[in-house]
Amino acid sequence: MTQSSHAKFDCFRADEYGHQARIALAGYDACHELSACILSASLRSMGEARVLVVGAGGTGGEIIAAARLEPMWKFFAIDPSEPMLALAEGHIGAAGLQERVAFIRGELADLPNRPEFDAAIMIGVLHHIPTEAGKADILARLSERLRPGAPLVLAGNYRPYASEPLLLAAWGNRWRMHGAGPDEIEAKLAKIMNGAVPPETEEKVETLLSDAGFDKPRRFFASLFWGAWHTRKRPIC
Repeated sequence: MTQSSHAKFDCFRADEYGHQARIALAGYDACHELSACILSASLRSMGEARVLVVGAGGTGGEIIAAARLEPMWKFFAIDPSEPMLALAEGHIGAAGLQERVAFIRGELADLPNRPEFDAAIMIGVLHHIPTEAGKADILARLSERLRPGAPLVLAGNYRPYASEPLLLAAWGNRWRMHGAGPDEIEAKLAKIMNGAVPPETEEKVETLLSDAGFDKPRRFFASLFWGAWHTRKRPIC
């Protein structure tokens, strides 16, 4: 994320993140668990692996799920938001997995520009980057740090929210189901509409990945506006 895109993830948002994320994304934990399963299946012939986790701040769910499934993997968790990274570190520590995770406060540009990672996970990041150029940049920087053929699990919202009024109304009902009143729901949806810029279509996600050097992605999870895809960095010919 850029400095501007991560600034909204302050201490207050970190405190409420886990609860709100599980309301906003129906299937939050399932997405993280399936991401771990997909990545494990992609690396089935590899015992030890170095896994880069981009935008790792928050619940640490993707790391916890993958670390429990694959005890020989080591994770490199990078996030520019100090409160969110600290939150993830706390959850991962509580799970007893902290010795297998290196926590890095910063952006991909701060990492050495060489292909030293065997796989990557980037969940809930792309739609928070406001410009298409910014989205392309983070995927290009990620690709540069992956070995040829390395798998990537990418997940986040896609499609303009206003383009799918039925899904948007159902999204509001997620909060109503959890006790929110009309004014709170309206405020939450307004915050969503103004706070993120998802890729316009699934085809746009494919184009962004292709331009960054990845194969055509396969979607393996969906929930309202959310999608999760598996792809690989194209081998060097």
